[in-house]
Amino acid sequence: MVAYEWMLMPVLGSVLLCFLLVPLGYQVIARGVIFADLAIAQWASLGTLAGAILALNQNFAGASVTSLAFALVAAVTVHLILRHLGEAKEAGIGILYVLGASLAVLLVSGDPHGAQALQRAASGDLLWANQEQVIATAVMALLVWLLGYWAPGWISGAFFMPVFAIAVTYAVSLAGIYVVFATLIITPLIVGSLHGKKPLVASICAIIGHLLAIACSVIRDVPVGPAIVVATLFTACLWLIVLGQGSVDKPATG
Repeated sequence: MVAYEWMLMPVLGSVLLCFLLVPLGYQVIARGVIFADLAIAQWASLGTLAGAILALNQNFAGASVTSLAFALVAAVTVHLILRHLGEAKEAGIGILYVLGASLAVLLVSGDPHGAQALQRAASGDLLWANQEQVIATAVMALLVWLLGYWAPGWISGAFFMPVFAIAVTYAVSLAGIYVVFATLIITPLIVGSLHGKKPLVASICAIIGHLLAIACSVIRDVPVGPAIVVATLFTACLWLIVLGQGSVDKPATG
């Protein structure tokens, strides 16, 4: 058991990441801007890379200050896109994403380790989660659930986007862009089609996928980020097939 104590932070980080992102994912889907989270995550990653290149290594509770700043800029831009572009909003968000991705490539183009930096930003490495990142994720998750309980209207107001940007920044620093997008979208989209807006159920399904991926990564020595994406999708589809079939077979009452 002692040999596996190092897994405590990755496992806690995964559980808290699901509780943080899944409730926010429902709102992203409801707003019809599924790729807004991908764009903001990309700009948060760009901020991390910019801070490293410019030797601006200030951190705030486990996240780069430049990453937070870039994510907030992206969130403001997304808000303006949603407000002014109407039916072209997805195109505007796509431009924002590809601009962030292109700037990231240009930023590290002169670095001999640039490819590794881009890969780390995209797929992350949850297995190296540290206590500071996990605590920050726990605080953010608690805030989201408390706001959802005491002030459910906040999630549809102007307060949503800055909280979302900060949450995505910490999530990216913990697990990378791919995991953030998958956790935000997959179970709210697939499990939500069966259970409706029940973030606890969708969060549990996402947690199962995360933990299966961590186990697979440790046992088979595969990258944990892509494994989480695949395992989360597999778990959500299996959940839908098994429980969805059960709901179809259940006889009507009354």
